[in-house]
Amino acid sequence: MCTAITYNTKDHYFGRNFDLEYSYKETVTIMPRNYPLHFRCVKSSSKHYALIGMAYVCQNYPLYYDAMNEKGLCMAGLNFPGNAVYHEEQENKDNVASFEFIPWILSQCATLNEAKELISHMNLANINFSEELPASPLHWIIADKENSITVESVEDGLKIYDNPLGVLTNNPTFDIQLFNLNNYMALSVEPPKNQFAKDINLQTYSRGMGALGLPGDLSSASRFVKATFTKMHSISGTSESESISQFFHILGSVEQQRGCVHMGNNEYEITIYSSCCNMDKGIYYYTTYENSQITSVDMHKEDLEATELVTYDLIQGQQIYEQN
Repeated sequence: MCTAITYNTKDHYFGRNFDLEYSYKETVTIMPRNYPLHFRCVKSSSKHYALIGMAYVCQNYPLYYDAMNEKGLCMAGLNFPGNAVYHEEQENKDNVASFEFIPWILSQCATLNEAKELISHMNLANINFSEELPASPLHWIIADKENSITVESVEDGLKIYDNPLGVLTNNPTFDIQLFNLNNYMALSVEPPKNQFAKDINLQTYSRGMGALGLPGDLSSASRFVKATFTKMHSISGTSESESISQFFHILGSVEQQRGCVHMGNNEYEITIYSSCCNMDKGIYYYTTYENSQITSVDMHKEDLEATELVTYDLIQGQQIYEQN
């Protein structure tokens, strides 16, 4: 499963944990402005905004997991099994396949309002990329520097939710995730006080008892609560180093370690990678499960007027600085 967040200091940031039991050999992929971008039903584009993000490139087509365009608009798809429903093609709608959704939005929208306008005329169509790659059940978070939304295609149609938290995990649906936060309104970063019974001598017996009762398991509902609480109380300096370090610490609060989520057949879900996009500078940062060193790729250091995709293999091995 996965967790995505936004975060603001002096600059604006967006990123996610990608949690799965296997990898598709994804790469940091830059789509220049003149890459021929083809869609199954809607009009293709030969000139568009440039994108950078994590993708599995198949048949020279970038299947983006998360991405940011040159205007700072960001988007990520997260697993949504049991709830995601893609519908048959509809007349008078822009029929977009789920694997096309990220490039379709980010290639032509500079702001969240522009994205919302496009989505209002869209149908997420039930179209597979190929027989070998059927459509994944997903929902999405889209964010610019000011706001974010959640988009879910479910049985009774397409839902667009304002996302005031800038947080998304997986199931249940986003409206239920928001409502579930009511169960945690008493959480505080301060040491707890005895509200249980005044006649019982209860004490704070150790440091670190703030947020007592905050969920710590790896279910999507618990990760939603924990990521929201951690983000909302996060304190960071405004430098790039302090900001991205804090961002990865927030994601680290809900990362998955090998061995804790058994998927059967000796497979375990892990946080394959974590990402952080600087919306203002166009820089894509990432770490991987084996490599905790932060690596960056700057889209503006590439030729954004080119016609071919630019890909960078992920640095997987641990990078250790030998101090002596």
